[in-house]
Amino acid sequence: MSTQRLRNEDYHDYSSTDVSPEESPSEGLSNFTPGSYQRFGESNGTTWFQTLIHLLKGNIGTGLLGLPLAVKNAGILMGPLSLLVIGIVAVHCMGILVKCAHHFCHRLNKPFVDYGDTVMYGLESSPISWLRNHSHWGRHIVDFFLIVTQLGFCCVYFVFLADNFKQVIEAANGTTNNCHNNETVILTPTMDSRLYMLSFLPFLVLLVFVRNLRALSIFSLLANITMLVSLVMIYQFIVQSIPNPSHLPLVAPWNTYPLFFGTAIFAFEGIGMVLPLENKMKDPQKFPFILYGGMAIITALYISLGCLGYLQFGPHIQGSITLNLPNCWLYQSVKLLYSIGIFFTYALQFYVPAEIIIPFFVSRVPEHCELVVDLFVRTVLVCLTCVLAILIPRLDLVISLVGSVSSSALALIIPPLLEITTYYSEGMSPLTIAKDALISMLGFVGFVVGTYQALYELIQPSTAPIVINSTSAFA
Repeated sequence: MSTQRLRNEDYHDYSSTDVSPEESPSEGLSNFTPGSYQRFGESNGTTWFQTLIHLLKGNIGTGLLGLPLAVKNAGILMGPLSLLVIGIVAVHCMGILVKCAHHFCHRLNKPFVDYGDTVMYGLESSPISWLRNHSHWGRHIVDFFLIVTQLGFCCVYFVFLADNFKQVIEAANGTTNNCHNNETVILTPTMDSRLYMLSFLPFLVLLVFVRNLRALSIFSLLANITMLVSLVMIYQFIVQSIPNPSHLPLVAPWNTYPLFFGTAIFAFEGIGMVLPLENKMKDPQKFPFILYGGMAIITALYISLGCLGYLQFGPHIQGSITLNLPNCWLYQSVKLLYSIGIFFTYALQFYVPAEIIIPFFVSRVPEHCELVVDLFVRTVLVCLTCVLAILIPRLDLVISLVGSVSSSALALIIPPLLEITTYYSEGMSPLTIAKDALISMLGFVGFVVGTYQALYELIQPSTAPIVINSTSAFA
């Protein structure tokens, strides 16, 4: 398998398991003729509904469960308003990426381009000669941030699994069948959460040894079902008997807002899947409606869960809302179900950086050593995510740090700059240039301040992480 073909599929694989590494997105595009441009669909491509489902499930994960704490870090009024603004800007940047990709497909007579190709061609179109001469770095920059983002997701999964399993096990003696009493359960101390992470390590190593996504499809289906059921149960609980929100601040202290930004952009970072989803559609002309409609649903889901979760648990909200669920067997099973879904999703998120990094090493060894090197690199990468998770064992800080460092670059900083480099020589209105510059600057400020605040909280935490379980703000 060539490295170039892997590049062309990197941005699809982690959002869908309907394609195996042996398939090429160019299948079904034999009717493409130079000199004319048209968005051709694949004869065996996805329908609009399948594409919508892929878009939805690609944006629902641990970031969603961390949004109630994000709303706490922004305030009960500022939080949802900021989520709405970030959602609108993030979707606008997705639209910019699609528009620029179509532009280069038309100009270069290509049936499709991915994120990295689009940035590379955008730099080639720049009026600045230095950027044109170093345009290949556009591909490398996108690959770098994609690797950091996806491995960051994997780190978050380690912490999420450890925290949820640790809480279920420690509360086992006090777990009842009564889910209505707001009781604080005295946990039975077990081992440190970092030891739980090490316990998951060998199982995740074995999981990523499955190199074909088709073989993971059954696990992906299981993950989707368990996460959907868990999400329904979470909503079912948080809408009941919401406490009086008058004691909650409308606007939180300014120094916690950067943590909100990191968590929010972590949740909205789905831009990497946009072009591949469109490329696999039977009818790509419908993709803009799917993109904007699907992201509207996702934004509404984010805002509702973030607000309801914070209203229900108040200042006691933790890094994942699952950690606040009652200690009864029904909701303990919700934690386990969602954890099972996250466990299998690890392999899907891991597939992207693996398929970028592994060919670099495999291509430099004899053919009979390729499998050994492949498995060795996979093992090292999983161990790396485990070590990083152990070094930053607080779920909220891991999410905020990953969002600030890498997700902001892919989702907010790069797309507006790409639009400027793509269309500047062809004429752009000053208003569009100002808009793009403003979005990129805001993304960069969020990148710097969010990263600083997350690292500061890691080194000198202002408040100790909550380790008890509360079933309401007044428990």
